[in-house]
Amino acid sequence: MDEFASIRLWTERRQSAVWQAGRGVALGIGDDAALLDPALPAEGIEGPRHIVAAVDTMVETVHFTRRTMTDEDIGYKALAANVSDIAAMGGVPLHALVSVSVPKSYGPERVRRLYDGLYACAERYGVAVVGGDTTSSPEHLVVAVPLLGAVEAGGALRRSGARPGDAVVLTGPVGMSAAGLHWLLAQPAAGEGAIDAAAAGEAAALVQAHRRPSPSVRAGRLLRARGSCRALNDVSDGLASEAWELAEASGLRIVLRERDLPLAGSMAAYARRIGASPLDWMLYGGEDYVLLGTVAAEDAEPLRDLFRQEGLPFFIIGETAAGEPGVDLVTGGEGWSGTASARVIPLRKRGYNHFA
Repeated sequence: MDEFASIRLWTERRQSAVWQAGRGVALGIGDDAALLDPALPAEGIEGPRHIVAAVDTMVETVHFTRRTMTDEDIGYKALAANVSDIAAMGGVPLHALVSVSVPKSYGPERVRRLYDGLYACAERYGVAVVGGDTTSSPEHLVVAVPLLGAVEAGGALRRSGARPGDAVVLTGPVGMSAAGLHWLLAQPAAGEGAIDAAAAGEAAALVQAHRRPSPSVRAGRLLRARGSCRALNDVSDGLASEAWELAEASGLRIVLRERDLPLAGSMAAYARRIGASPLDWMLYGGEDYVLLGTVAAEDAEPLRDLFRQEGLPFFIIGETAAGEPGVDLVTGGEGWSGTASARVIPLRKRGYNHFA
């Protein structure tokens, strides 16, 4: 099967021209480049807007193996990681390009399954897939998904706006993806993404969090519209690392309270069984793709009520303070770690680093 036949196999009849036109696509897959109409409205955005651009790349053996991800999961997560970056700016994801470098060991059917997962994510978040590139790879699969979105002009949420006295908030639990990866790597090798059904019951939520994350687009839009969100970041490299990014960009200290970090029951149960610390996964695991940010302190509780009304998670986990940029964790006391007395522990700038 030649390149063009392969592309047709992977992309034809996935998204109708009418549906894509409603997302501002004047010309999609099939020519040298796509044509996008910036005048068409993006969901919920009226008037002037800024284009939001992001790209994440997934590399076999670095981000996934056949032991940890199915082909469908790889495609889904490759797009989801980019959707999360758009969400962190308070934006709406719109148009994706897909670049795939495929080793001969995969073959067109495996790549078709990858596209099945990618289009499943695109359907969930209203993303039009408008083109891309396909090349061969000498050994490993590489997937890169540049993504364009939109946000109200002047309304993007950045890392640099936090002020001393803000509340620090999260839009979902953290650590579950890392715990899911730990569980997957601890299982006997069973082929491409296969999991023994009986064994998977205890860790289904953790595995789902690792393989099929849920970017917080709706949460990002609510925070942007509210006007009290000062800074925002998505949790891709671990809570501690992302908090450091906010602290350095805004020039202040971030103080996290251990007792207020959302501890998922499934993760706590798995950690107890294997004698691990869930706090390590929460602080340093990454790939949770929830949002970490700061909001005006007086609006933190009303925001939690608003999110509850919308059926969305929202946790107030700390505050900001003037001082040298850094991140502290208040542990013990009423926390769930079992430590009797409260302590303030400076957190190292540690998380996933490709070049460490």
